[in-house]
Amino acid sequence: MNFQWMNESKLEKIGNKLILTAPPKTDFFCGSISECDEGVLPAAMCNAPYYYTEIEGDFVLRAKVSHDFASVYDSCALMVMQDMTCWGKLCYELTDFGTHAIVSVVTKGDSDDANGVDLAGSTAWLQICRVGNDFGFHYSADGEHFYMTRYFTLPVDPAVKVGLVAQSPQGEGGLRIFEDLTIERKTVKNIRAGR
Repeated sequence: MNFQWMNESKLEKIGNKLILTAPPKTDFFCGSISECDEGVLPAAMCNAPYYYTEIEGDFVLRAKVSHDFASVYDSCALMVMQDMTCWGKLCYELTDFGTHAIVSVVTKGDSDDANGVDLAGSTAWLQICRVGNDFGFHYSADGEHFYMTRYFTLPVDPAVKVGLVAQSPQGEGGLRIFEDLTIERKTVKNIRAGR
C-alpha cells in the first residue's frame, strides 16, 4: 500500500518496525475549550504526524505499539479519517491520571475523549475494524486476545484515510514505535469482538 504524510515527520523503517518521531506539542484534537476550574483540557491541535494510506470499504488495521510514556498525553495511535473534522483515533497513552491507558477520541466537529482500560508496561496491540460506517476499536495485551474499547459510527465515504499517529501534546516529543502493521481488506463477522 502507498503511504503518505499529513504533518510530515521523521520515519525510520527497521525490519517490521516503523519508528515515527512525535515533535513537541503535537496532537489531533478539536476542542472548543481549553480550561476548567481545575486542570487543563486538551488544546485544539491537528498538527501531529499522521502516516496514512487510503482504503476503500471494510478493513481491519492492526499494530503493536510502544513508547516511553515521558509526558502526559504522549501516545502511539491508530486513526481513521474522513477529513479534519471527521475522524477517530485509538491511542496507547500516558494519561493525566498517571496510567498507561487505552484511550479513544471520536471527532464529529468537536472531539470527545474517553479513557479506557489501564495496562501495565509500555507495549500494547491496537486494532480498528470497519463495517460500512460502523467502527470498532480494540486492544490486546498479548496480540492474541482482543477486547472492544469502543464502537461508534462516522459519516464517511467508501474510501477513508487509515494509519499511524505520533503525538506529544504537552511534552517534548519522542519516538513512537509501530510493529507488525497489517491492513486486511475484510468484513469482520462481529465488530464488537473484532473478528
